[in-house]
Amino acid sequence: MEVSICKQEMLQKKKNAVLVDGVILNGPITDSKAGEKFVEEACKIIMEEIIRKADDVTEKVCEWRAPETLKQILDLEMRDTGESHQKLLQLCQDVIQYSVKTSHPRFFNQLYAGIDYYSLVARFITEALNPSVYTYEVSPVFLLVEEAVIKKMIEFIGWEEGDGIFNPGGSVSNMYAMNLARYKFCPEIKEKGLSGLPRLVLFTSEECHYSMKKAASFLGIGTENVYFIKTDERGKMIPEELEKQVQRARKEGSAPFLVCATAGTTVLGAFDPLDKIADICEKHGLWLHVDASWGGSALISRKHCKLLHGIHRADSVAWNPHKMLLAGIQCCALLVKDNSGLLKKCYSAKAAYLFQQDKFYDVSYDTGDKSVQCSRRPDAFKFWLMWKALGTAGLEERVNRALALARYLVEEIKKREGFQLLLEPEYANVCFWYIPPSLRKMEDGPEFWQKLHQVAPVIKERMMKKGSMMLGYQPHQGKVNFFRQVVISPQVSREDMDFLLDEIELLAKDL
Repeated sequence: MEVSICKQEMLQKKKNAVLVDGVILNGPITDSKAGEKFVEEACKIIMEEIIRKADDVTEKVCEWRAPETLKQILDLEMRDTGESHQKLLQLCQDVIQYSVKTSHPRFFNQLYAGIDYYSLVARFITEALNPSVYTYEVSPVFLLVEEAVIKKMIEFIGWEEGDGIFNPGGSVSNMYAMNLARYKFCPEIKEKGLSGLPRLVLFTSEECHYSMKKAASFLGIGTENVYFIKTDERGKMIPEELEKQVQRARKEGSAPFLVCATAGTTVLGAFDPLDKIADICEKHGLWLHVDASWGGSALISRKHCKLLHGIHRADSVAWNPHKMLLAGIQCCALLVKDNSGLLKKCYSAKAAYLFQQDKFYDVSYDTGDKSVQCSRRPDAFKFWLMWKALGTAGLEERVNRALALARYLVEEIKKREGFQLLLEPEYANVCFWYIPPSLRKMEDGPEFWQKLHQVAPVIKERMMKKGSMMLGYQPHQGKVNFFRQVVISPQVSREDMDFLLDEIELLAKDL
């Protein structure tokens, strides 16, 4: 009976069909019922294979396959005709199986990890709504949310007022800050460009994020005009060296305009002495930007916020809640002390088709013109929903626990033969070497360090092929390859710290 009714409906549509260029325009071409069913089935897979297994340490962190093998497994080719929902659901299963489980308690590889369920739900909502945050008329809720989150973050920095915007990554926030500092220094550059300007120079530490170099290149400042300031043995910028380099630049006839300090360096987790750097910036009239992409979340902790003492004196701050606070990639804010509209003056293009000034509501809520982007994701929402769920106290607990676990790991490393710290950490970065049995009696010399340099890559390969955990390594500032363990996820326990050390010993027992 139902089949008969469907046929009659189809015949009726064909009879009443409106054709343009041979295309029938009657009714939608999407099968909503089938689409809803597919979403429902896919959500079951997500729930079973990702969310329910997120804190299960018996699961593998990764299912390693070589690139050519993985290409064959995934069947990456796009064809002229669509594939069945059954095949697509199997593809979804395959994608999950062979992807790295960053929510796994033993994923220590990057400066993000773990899963926050509230942030995850927020991402589901925004993906389903598919908004773009540029005008109040198309994104009323998310613009108000972003405003509220920025206001709260500004309070934690210690400013009485300010401005800000969420960006696709801390690298972009650093680039925005560099361009904003340049605009403040010479506003005419927005319209007249670089010609006729003096040689602009900026200063940052040897330990800064590589995005500073990329930003200088991208903005036409030039990487040779980035003066890298020496750091001490802990990786902190030396203020006296900064003073020397500023004076040197002036003597050369250059025009210094920006200092970028770092609060939480990528490898060592070092915090530059912000107060002393701010003194130099005030003395020479330089914009002070603080890249707190990694370390900014320590501001939430009353115990550890002292790491960023003096940050309130910065002109701009980059802060990524998707790192230590688990807001989900990506969630990155650029915060600016100026509240006179400097961001908008610098980036506004006044697109008449978007930012009409005669709208029926308060157009000051159309904040999209503060951004280089047009389409922009509502990244503040996931941080907001998580903050609402946990409260400031819950976020503070995450920071305090992560740093307590890092301290536990440090003490365990000191007790174990073969493990050697690079330095005592002040944040969640624990950097160490593992010296296998065959090297422990070797004299300290070039041959020893050359052999030790080869150890970490072998252990890393073995752990990934086994799928037991993921831990990053790197050479750094003349030091041979060492491991960098980063504690973030609230799913991580003391037992995971013990497992990490035991597993390294197991994987390297024959080295």
